[in-house]
Amino acid sequence: MKNNGKAMAKAGKKTFLRLIRTIFGFFPVLMPLVLIGILFNAIVSAIPAVFMQNIIENEINEILNDILEDYKQERSIDKRDIYNQPDKAEIMDILHNLMSIVYPGFFRDKSYKIYNLEHTVSTLIEDVIFHLNKQIVVVLKYTKAYSEDEEDKIEEFAQKASVEFLKRIPKIREYLETDLQAFYDGDPAARSKDEIIFSYPGLYAITTYRLAHELFLLNVPLIPRMMTEEAHSKTGIDIHPGATIGKYFFIDHGTGIVIGETTVIGEHVKLYQGVTLGALSTKGGQKLRDVRRHPTIKDNVTIYSGASILGGETVIEEGVVVGGNAFITKSVSKGTKVSVKNQELIFHSDDETLHHGKNDESWYYII
Repeated sequence: MKNNGKAMAKAGKKTFLRLIRTIFGFFPVLMPLVLIGILFNAIVSAIPAVFMQNIIENEINEILNDILEDYKQERSIDKRDIYNQPDKAEIMDILHNLMSIVYPGFFRDKSYKIYNLEHTVSTLIEDVIFHLNKQIVVVLKYTKAYSEDEEDKIEEFAQKASVEFLKRIPKIREYLETDLQAFYDGDPAARSKDEIIFSYPGLYAITTYRLAHELFLLNVPLIPRMMTEEAHSKTGIDIHPGATIGKYFFIDHGTGIVIGETTVIGEHVKLYQGVTLGALSTKGGQKLRDVRRHPTIKDNVTIYSGASILGGETVIEEGVVVGGNAFITKSVSKGTKVSVKNQELIFHSDDETLHHGKNDESWYYII
């Protein structure tokens, strides 16, 4: 038995060695094949990338030439003199600095290492007046009052407008203090006036409007609209800088509010989200420029969410309350409450106590 076991072990060892020699005998033949396979896979993988690169290289110049050729059609969108156009980023910086001047304890420029009110405001005023003057010079070409060769007159107008605008800051702040009070008095959710300044989109939109409105009154083109559209993009509240708005103006929630260019709003007026103070029709296009198209809202008027009041001849007299979703194109007399007839609601329930038998007459006060 011992001899048989040794013989089997010896035979197994010989078989294993024979197998190893056989494998290594084929190695010189197999190795080149393996290398060829690896190289082939690498080439195949690289073909799409090389092919795509060739497509881009071949097409990029043609794309460039097509776009440059398209610019030569001299359309309104083909203007290419970028250095003689207003700088939107710079105008937004001016607006930010004006916020710091209007609310000195709420907006801070972190580039100032030491906060000293007098020095800070002095720096802000100098910065605003320098850049505003520069931008006004640029945008005056959008008016017909000056030709390009009247540089002295353009510079004189720009300087006078910049100075006069900054002189009106105290008046703007006087109006904003009343707006802030209206927000605080009108919104039970407001815990403090600081909360309103820091966080309410309505006050931000009104502040931007009041700044832009003074520039509009000074006949500065384009810049006022750029400012209010910045507020529009941030808050969803669209107030044209040409609108006239009295003190104690309150916007609650605000999203979707539209106040057109020729709108006149009195004092102590409240607007809720989705209100439109607009034109009846704009089919006349540019023929309607400078024509009174938007309504007049007298003092102590409240307009609830989703209401639309349209037309240049429409006057909402003092003390009127306009309910949600009302659509008004005619004047409303003093002290009137306007509401849309309540829609019929149908309730399905096995519990008879949940059925509502009569309409809720106070529905239009809900916001």
